[in-house]
Amino acid sequence: MSEKNMKSLTPEMFEFVGMNESAGEEMARERVGFWKDAVRRFRTNWGAMIGLFIILIIGFFAFAGPLMNGYDYESQNIAIQNMEPFEDHYFGTDSFGRDLWQRTWNGAQVSLQIAFLAALFDLLIGVTVGSVSGYFGGRVDMVLQRIVEILYSIPNLIIIILMLLIFEPGIIPIALALSITGWVPMARVVRAQILKLKSQEYVLAARTLGAGHRHILTRHLIPNVMGPIIIAVTFAIPSAIFFEAFLSFIGLGIRPPLASLGSLVFDGSKFLQIYPYQLFYPATVLCLIMLAFNLLGDGLRDALDPRMRK
Repeated sequence: MSEKNMKSLTPEMFEFVGMNESAGEEMARERVGFWKDAVRRFRTNWGAMIGLFIILIIGFFAFAGPLMNGYDYESQNIAIQNMEPFEDHYFGTDSFGRDLWQRTWNGAQVSLQIAFLAALFDLLIGVTVGSVSGYFGGRVDMVLQRIVEILYSIPNLIIIILMLLIFEPGIIPIALALSITGWVPMARVVRAQILKLKSQEYVLAARTLGAGHRHILTRHLIPNVMGPIIIAVTFAIPSAIFFEAFLSFIGLGIRPPLASLGSLVFDGSKFLQIYPYQLFYPATVLCLIMLAFNLLGDGLRDALDPRMRK
């Protein structure tokens, strides 16, 4: 518009139409925090929801399933050995006449207990070592990282087998053996995140106000690293289940009369061509658990990644 036309405009030519508050509220986006937005995006991830549903179902049967048919997982009855599913024996019986429904869900319970304990130990050791190494840096970081590199260079299976040869296999010893090197990836993830965050302005402000190292780590840095920590723990659980199943399969895991999914798969593999159902049920539960936790981990990784926010 030319300058001449601009001068010809007068206030009377304009009319105030008012403000439509309801329309403004409709256009404004709801303000959500990081965790609320992460939950919303997690719920829209069908793979993650399916994984969570499978975990809840298997967790329910692992603890409630043994109460459903009234049998004992170690009671033997030669009269019904190697029987296919019948009556109250929903999964049939094994070569000693033991109820496979009981043994499968007790095995799932033992495998889950070992996996969660191992993940808990990984969490405690990995977060502690990684946060201290990344926060203090210097000589502390150099010493801790050399220890991490030494442990990372040794095949973890060798260390786990040596530990189980020294200590009697059980739920806690196996979980501890899995955690000897299992915390290393967690420590490296936490260290990388701490190194990135410790130079932020809010950390400098807390240090200026006189906050101690422990306060800065526990109140400012570690809470801001919870996303990667949760993802690492979620992926550590199926890894621990796999190693436990492998150790039980080669005879270094849970000892009879206790059973784990790995030992049940090993027992069923002996009769694969004759009684395939003895392998099918525990192997299916084991595969579903690992698949569900991997789906859940993928969904959490997408939900907690700020770059995926729309």
